[in-house]
Amino acid sequence: MAIEITEQMRVEVPIEVAWAFVTDARRVAACMPGAEIVEEIDEKTYVGKAKVKLGAITTSYKGQVVFTEIDPGARTMKLTGEGRETGGGTAKGSLDVRLVEIGEAETELSFDVKVDLTGKVMQMGRGMIKGVSAQLFKQFSANAEAQLSAAGSENPADAVVVEDNEALAVGSLLGRTLWQMVVNFFRRLFGKSTG
Repeated sequence: MAIEITEQMRVEVPIEVAWAFVTDARRVAACMPGAEIVEEIDEKTYVGKAKVKLGAITTSYKGQVVFTEIDPGARTMKLTGEGRETGGGTAKGSLDVRLVEIGEAETELSFDVKVDLTGKVMQMGRGMIKGVSAQLFKQFSANAEAQLSAAGSENPADAVVVEDNEALAVGSLLGRTLWQMVVNFFRRLFGKSTG
């Protein structure tokens, strides 16, 4: 099943600081719960792994990520990756990242993800996967923003790293996603928006 996801975030750091972050695979992985870089093959190719809990089921992926395009002048880059689930499923996709300078010390980051999934995770369905992905992006954004804010600090020890790189607990994300789906349904039904 092919999934496409587009997300954006703004951070209050100069574009050079944000660019240094997105081109550092280890720093990016550290912001994603359950993800880890386990080997650097060369300056553009990495082996990584990710662990995801789906209720009582825990699934793990291991695969390769490659920086296939990096344009420092345009502040754009593309990653491609392919991984295999321990249970036999696969994940193959790409990530396009674009940075735009909003002000002297503010940068907008745009992420376009295209992924083709097979295996256990497909039991969740396209809508649920997109909802969980949105919640996961919120976690990533919060961690990335904290790390980027600390990057300008005089003390490098202030840099924030995800404290517990345990498996991503999708159970709580599923609960939030289902709740958001219910809220959105009632908003459409009654034509109202709250808060």
